[in-house]
This record gives sequence, structure tokens and C-alpha cells, in this order.
Amino acid sequence: MSIEFDKTLETGNDLIDTQHKELIARVNKLTTDGVVGKEKNVAVQTLDFLMDYTDFHFTAEEKLQAEHAFPLIDAHKAQHAIFVKAVDDLKEMLEEEEGPSEAFVEAVKKNVVEWLLRHIQIWDKQVAEYVKEY
Repeated sequence: MSIEFDKTLETGNDLIDTQHKELIARVNKLTTDGVVGKEKNVAVQTLDFLMDYTDFHFTAEEKLQAEHAFPLIDAHKAQHAIFVKAVDDLKEMLEEEEGPSEAFVEAVKKNVVEWLLRHIQIWDKQVAEYVKEY
């Protein structure tokens, strides 16, 4: 399940949108490299590749929120923590298996792809709107 960055994912904030495009590219790589039958080490490397950029993006987004005194910053950080834990859980799942399983693929869809789409459309759009009006 690949994500296409389209109008529904635009926040109107250039920094956030540019970073989301890269984040989505990495999530899409995970959905390609994390399929049943792929080698375990390929999926693990792709998860690490995703987390490297996720750390960078979440730090930048939280800094933007702090600079503008975004009132829901703590709740937003909690959402980010949920994603980080989900990816850590996926890595743990992979380490216990021979490679990506059906359960792994399903967890990627639910805990990475669907989470990211909801997060951008709800949480990140709130931040962009607030920053624009601030």
C-alpha cells in the first residue's frame, strides 16, 4: 500500500510538506521492502532508514510548535511517541521472525501507513494552520 502525496496531505507549511514528502517516500520504501518473502535484513535496514528521518522530522516539527507556542504541543509529542513505539515494535517483530510475515505487513499498514495519513490530515494540519495565523 503506497502513499501518494496529494492535496489531502498538504498542510500549507512548506517545511512540513517538504519533510512529509521525504517521510512518505521512506514509508513507501518500507511497504516495498517489508513484504512477505523479502529478506529480513532488507526490512530491518528500511525500518532504520525510516526511523532516521522520522527522528529528524519529529524534532523539526516539535521545534516549530515550540517556537510558536502551539497549545497542543504535548499531545502532539505523545502522538509522535506512539509512532516511534510502533516502529520499534515492528523492528522487534522482525527480529523474532525469519523475515516479514503477514502479521508484519498488516502492522505496517495499520501502525505506519494509516497512522501517518491520519496524523498528517488531523494533527499536522492543525499545527500548520496555527503557525500561519500566529
